[in-house]
Formats: sequence, C-alpha cells, structure tokens
Amino acid sequence: MTAAPIRIGNASGFYGDRFSAVREMLAGGPLDVLTGDYLAELTMLILGRDRMKDPNRGYAKTFLRQMEENLALAKEKGVKIVANAGGLNPAGLADALRELAGKLGVDVAVAHVEGDDLIQRAEELGFGKTLTANAYLGAWGIAECLNAGADIVVTGRVTDASVIVGPAAAHFGWARDDYDALAGAVVAGHVIECGAQATGGNYAFFTEHEIGVPGFPIAEISADGSSVITKHPGTGGVVNTGTVTAQLLYEITGARYAGPDVTARFDTLTLTEDGPDRVRISGVTGEPPPPTLKVCLNGLGGFRNETTFVLTGLDIEAKAALVKEQLEGALKARPPADVRWTLARTDHPDAETEQRASALLHVAVKDADPEIAGRAFSGAAIELALASYPGFHVTAPPAAASPYGVYRAAFVDAREVPHVAVLPDGTRREIAQAAETQVLSEVDEPGPPAPFTQDRIRRAPLGKVIGARSGDKGGSANVGVWTRSDEAWRWLAHRLTVTEFKLLLPETAELEVRRHLLPNLRAINFVVEGILGEGVASQARFDPQAKALGEWLRSREIDIPEALL
Repeated sequence: MTAAPIRIGNASGFYGDRFSAVREMLAGGPLDVLTGDYLAELTMLILGRDRMKDPNRGYAKTFLRQMEENLALAKEKGVKIVANAGGLNPAGLADALRELAGKLGVDVAVAHVEGDDLIQRAEELGFGKTLTANAYLGAWGIAECLNAGADIVVTGRVTDASVIVGPAAAHFGWARDDYDALAGAVVAGHVIECGAQATGGNYAFFTEHEIGVPGFPIAEISADGSSVITKHPGTGGVVNTGTVTAQLLYEITGARYAGPDVTARFDTLTLTEDGPDRVRISGVTGEPPPPTLKVCLNGLGGFRNETTFVLTGLDIEAKAALVKEQLEGALKARPPADVRWTLARTDHPDAETEQRASALLHVAVKDADPEIAGRAFSGAAIELALASYPGFHVTAPPAAASPYGVYRAAFVDAREVPHVAVLPDGTRREIAQAAETQVLSEVDEPGPPAPFTQDRIRRAPLGKVIGARSGDKGGSANVGVWTRSDEAWRWLAHRLTVTEFKLLLPETAELEVRRHLLPNLRAINFVVEGILGEGVASQARFDPQAKALGEWLRSREIDIPEALL
C-alpha cells in the first residue's frame, strides 16, 4: 500500500521573517513536518561576524526564541521540526535546544547535521582568506536523523529545498537514485522555502486578490514526488498557478536546477489547479547531481559610507553638478577608492508639497581605510552646508563608515566535503556523497512557439501582459517573466529578446544577459551577470538584491498587440 502524502509546511523564508509564523502554522491545521529557511548569502556573513565576537554563537537566535514559545505545541501536535537555523554552529544550536527542552519540561529528541563548514580548510581548498566558507549539503543527513527518531533536526548550510526533501525521503524510504521523486520534492521545496512568496507575497498581480497577511505555504508531497501546494484554510493570500509560477522562477538559471542529491528539470513539470488555493505540480524528471558542490564564501571587503543630498525646486541638474564638484574637490587629497553618484529625479514641476518638489542625489563611497570612508567623507559633505546650492540639506547626519561584505561562489569536489548526521543519542553517521553524478550542462534551447501577430498595436506597460519575479544569485540577478495565455506566450517568446531586454533595462546594456525559455511555464528566465557587483552585502546598486528588477521591467512601455490587452 502506498504511503499517504506527507504534509510539510514552511514558517520562515529568511532570518527576520514573521516571528509568529511558527505558531500560526502549528495551530492552523494538520502538519507532519514544519520547516524553516533562515540562511541566505548575506545571513552567512552576519553569522560570521557574530561568531567572531563569540565562538559559541553563529546560529539564528530567533529560531531558539520561536522554539521557546512553540516547542510544547509542536510536541503536542506530533509535528517534527527541520530548519537550517544552525548556520555556522548547528551543534551549538542543538545543545541550546536540549537545554531549552529540559527547562520547559518537553521531551524531544534533537539531532543535527554538520560538515558544510569548510573555513578551517579554506586555504587548502584554494579559497584564500575568507570569513565564512560553507558548502551546500543535501537532504540525506536530515533523512538519517529523522529515521533515527529525531523530533527536531537543525542543520548548517544545506540547499534551501533540502529541509523539505529530507523529510519526504525519510517518509517514503526513497533510494538515492529515485531521481524523479527527489526532483519533484526539490521543486516543491523550492516553491515553499521562501514562505509567503508562494501564497501571494511579492506577487505581480496582487491587485487581483485580497492578499492581506498571507498565510505560509504547505507542500503535500506524494510517494512519486508530485505535490500539491496549498495553505491552511482561512489564512490570507492566495495560491494559484501564478503565485507558484512566480516562485518557481525565483533565483534560478536555466531548465536544469542542480543540487547535491539530484538535478531537477524545470522544463518537465506541469502545473494544474487542484481546487481553491491548491496547485498540483507533476511530471518533474530528475537526473544525477553534478560531481561538485557549490560553496558560499563571504569575506570583509572594506568600509562604506553614504550621503543623500536633497535638491529642491529649480535647476536640479545644476545643483547636483555643483555639490558633486565641491565634494570631489574636498576629497581630492585622498579620495575614496570607489565613489558612486546617483541622481533620482523624484521631483515634480509646480509641486504642491516640498517633498514632491525634491530630487535625491546619493553618493556612496568604499575604501579599505575606515577613516577615509568615514568622517573624512561624511564630514566633508556636511561642511558644504552653507557654501553650496540653495536649499542645501541631507537626509541623515554624518556617520562613521560601516564594514561591508564580499560574496564569492566556489565549487569543490563533493568527495572533499564531509556530511555528518549527529543522531539524538550522539552517534555520528557519515553520509556518503552521490555515487552517480552527471556534469551539469545547458539543455538544448527549445524552439519558440508559432508567432502571434496583429496589425493593431498599442503602446502600454509590459506588465499588462506579463508577470515577473526577480532576485539575486551572488553578484548576478535573474528576472523570470511569464504570461497567462498561450497567445501572450506566442508573442512574448519572439518579442522579448536579449536585445529588447537590454533596451528596456538600460542598466543591463553593457552586461552579459542570458535567456532561457521554459515553454511548459510559458516563461522566460533572464540571467544578468554582474549587476550586483560582489553580492548583496557590497551594496553595489540602489536595489542590492534585485528584488524589484522585474517590476521595473513590467513598468516599461512597449508596443503590444491590442488583442492581448
């Protein structure tokens, strides 16, 4: 008899997500497992700095507070907890959880997964000097812990989907080469790991729904790896093929989505409505994983500072030119290593309020010397207050420089990385790396559909026809766009070329942009290389994680067939 589907919920998409979500998910309806994703590239840097101050830290303290409030409820409901909140110190978090459980009088078995932290071997592995070095582990250590009776499993840096794949693999007893089932679970995990982004949060067509405060998502995963994405009844937001498509396109590249356990083929999956707030994902095929693991490297890049000048009324461009000339002259003796100016023309003519009459001139600096990027810079800016353009003022007082991080991705032979499940009784189990691997390569580009043409066209924002979701991948960004009809897809696949994309988003004009077609989703994914510099922590642009890049694209006007409008 086939095992019943496993019902896995998610209560955290990042370190700082809605604190109450754990209780909401536990109290809102039946679950088998509750997961949480607390780690991002920037989070690893934050935890690395925490660990520098105190070697006993390095994990997500919020998770411990959430467990203090909800551990007894999870035990009462029979819900197992799996989270990557261990960060750089999963053993330390496991110990803290045992101490907490004893204090609360809740009998739970705690296990953890380790081996991802490669900082002690960074030089040996050729990573150079770095603050953190963490390989992305897979799901099998989690599965081993659950099979040994763990009620709570905490990990370090595993792939985001692994906290979902591990419980499913343990529940169904999947083998290491059950690639289609594993790939299906990876896809379900990718959809729910970012929390409310699957239930109407950050959704392009949000005006069509009552979003309110979206509930967190649930994946009902079946033995064959197919799943239904849903949420607890009565919670806010919406789950439909649009919200699921948006999340599927989030932070991916092409049709192959590689992980340490399986490479999932995003060009094979099918989405179908399965009732209100229910979307079925089926047909996912999987392939052996690549022989290497991705490694997240974070280091301290130097120091940064910024000042924003408010320019009001007439002669905005001339005012900006004057203060720029004055400040650069004041810093001429020892200019910061990197100086970036941005003028945001937020001003309106004949404005009814002073704020609407004002533009913002932003200057950001970076330097290895905290004094050069600190008061030497911000003090020089403020000293211009009575000697520059009329109406001079800034948005914040002068400040010292703050350190910024630099992210790099590296790859290492999977056999070089230990993967250890530390069971509730303290037994250490080595998890073997994949026996079968396949070097990652691009799929053959699918042919475009038959073009959709119509003589009657109208100039309108692209977002009238497409949805979009964008995000960061290290120093690069992705913009996934999709349509909601076959006719619009036939038009978009031919119209939105790389050349057109660069014309619509001039910031990308000089960068490498790659386009990937996903006809099964009526979607195109664009990958923009290098637009985020050295990653989110380096604050290279106005939107450092490219979260709104897709919305900028949707706002650009283009000639669209009237039939699609």
